[in-house]
Amino acid sequence: MAVMGVEIHNHYSVLPVIAAVTWFVTLLVLLITWLATGRPHYASQEGSIAFISDVGADFLKPLFVIGAGITSAFFILTLVAERSLSHQRRLLPAQRRSERILSYSAIGGATLGGLGLFLLSICDTMRFVTLHRVFLFVFMLGVALSAIFTVIEFRLLSHSYKDYTILRRSYVAKGSIAALLVALAIVFSVMLSRRNLAGLDAAGVIEWVIGFGFNLYLLTFWYDLRLAAPRNEIHKELNEGGVAAHVMRKDPLPV
Repeated sequence: MAVMGVEIHNHYSVLPVIAAVTWFVTLLVLLITWLATGRPHYASQEGSIAFISDVGADFLKPLFVIGAGITSAFFILTLVAERSLSHQRRLLPAQRRSERILSYSAIGGATLGGLGLFLLSICDTMRFVTLHRVFLFVFMLGVALSAIFTVIEFRLLSHSYKDYTILRRSYVAKGSIAALLVALAIVFSVMLSRRNLAGLDAAGVIEWVIGFGFNLYLLTFWYDLRLAAPRNEIHKELNEGGVAAHVMRKDPLPV
C-alpha cells in the first residue's frame, strides 16, 4: 500500500491512527452532545463552559472510559512497536546505549500517561474530585516526559543518520506540538487557579484545545511507523528517504 508516495510494508502504522481516531471521536461526541443539548450545566461544572471531564462524568461516562482506555492502550503500543521495529532494524536502529535508554524511558512515560488518562476517566470529576485531578496531572506529566525522551532520542538518531532528514522533520514536529501543548497546559493551570468565572471558562476552552491537539502528537508516530521496512527485507530502502538498514554502523557509537 502506498501513502504519500511511500510504500507501506507493515500494519504497525495503524496503531497511532487508531489511538488518534478513537480520541478524536470520543471528544467530538462529548462536545457535540454538550452543544446539541443546549449547553447544560452539569453537576460537577463550575463555569459556563463545560470541561471534558464534566461531560464525561455524566451519562456519556461509559463512552469516555472506553475511549480513554483504547487511546491509552494504543498510545503505549505505538511506542512499543517503534522500539521493536528499531530492534529488528526495520526502522533505523539505535547507535548509542543512551538512545535505547531514551526509547524505553519514552515507553515508561507513555505508560504513566496512559494509565493516568484511563484512571481519570474512571475516577470522574463529579464523584472523585481529588483523584481525578491527581490522575489528570499524572496523564499530563507522563505524556510530557514521553515526548521529551522521544524528541531527544530522535535528535541523537539524526546525528547518526545525517542523510535522513525525515528524522529531523519528525522530532521537530513532535517537539513543536509537545511544547505548544505543555505551554497550553501551564496556561490552563493558571486560569484554573484563579477560581473566577472568566478564568474557569478560559480553562475550559483551553482544555478542549489541548484534548484535540493531543491527536496531532499521536499522528506524528504514523509518520514514523509508515517507513518500517518489510519483514525479512531490512536492507530495502523506501521512497523519499525511508529506512535503509545498510547505513547502520557495525560498531555502536559511544554513549
